[in-house]
Amino acid sequence: MQQDRIILVRHGKPALSRKVWLDWRGYRKWWQDYDAGGLAEHQNIPDDVRAFAKEADLLISSPLRRAIETAHLLRGNAPDLIDENLVEAALPPPHLGPVKLRPKSWGTLARIVWYIGWSDGMESHTDARNRANEMAENLAENASGGKTVLVTAHGWYNRMLKGSLMKQGWDCISQNGDLHWSRRILVRDSKEE
Repeated sequence: MQQDRIILVRHGKPALSRKVWLDWRGYRKWWQDYDAGGLAEHQNIPDDVRAFAKEADLLISSPLRRAIETAHLLRGNAPDLIDENLVEAALPPPHLGPVKLRPKSWGTLARIVWYIGWSDGMESHTDARNRANEMAENLAENASGGKTVLVTAHGWYNRMLKGSLMKQGWDCISQNGDLHWSRRILVRDSKEE
C-alpha cells in the first residue's frame, strides 16, 4: 500500500551568537534579531535530510529567514510554498528585573511559563496548539495520494506538529532529536482516491 509521508526538519544553525548574557528585555530583543537573522556559514547538512528534500514532492517553509535559507541549502532553490502558520511558537520571557541569563536558559524558562499560561501579549499555548492542529490538517491534505511533504520550520513547533499529526492518525517512524537539522518522519497509509 502507498504511504503519505511528512518530514519535519528543524532549520540549520543560526548565525546569531548564543554566548551572551541578557536580562528579560535584552532576551526579547535578541529573539527578534534571531527571527530576522539567517544561518551561519559552512553548515554540515546531514545526507539523509538532503536526500529527503530532493525526493520530496513539495517543500514547505516557515516564512522566517533561517527556515527559508534551510530550504534553499537543501534543494538549491526557494521552497515551493511558504506558510505563515509554520512560525515558531512564542517565547515570552518572564519579567525578572535585572536577572541576566544566556539565551538558551531564557528560552527554557520562557517555554515553561508559556506552557503554564504566561503569554505576555504574545501567542498563547492554546492558540499555538490550535494553529498546529490546523497546520497538521493542511500538511496531511498536501501529502495525500502517496506524496512526500518536507517542512523546514522550528524546533518546538515541529514537536507540536508531530503531536497534532499523531492525534490525526499519523505514525512517527523516525526522529533524531531537536538539534539543528534534526528531522521527524511521519507516515500514514494513503487513502485511495
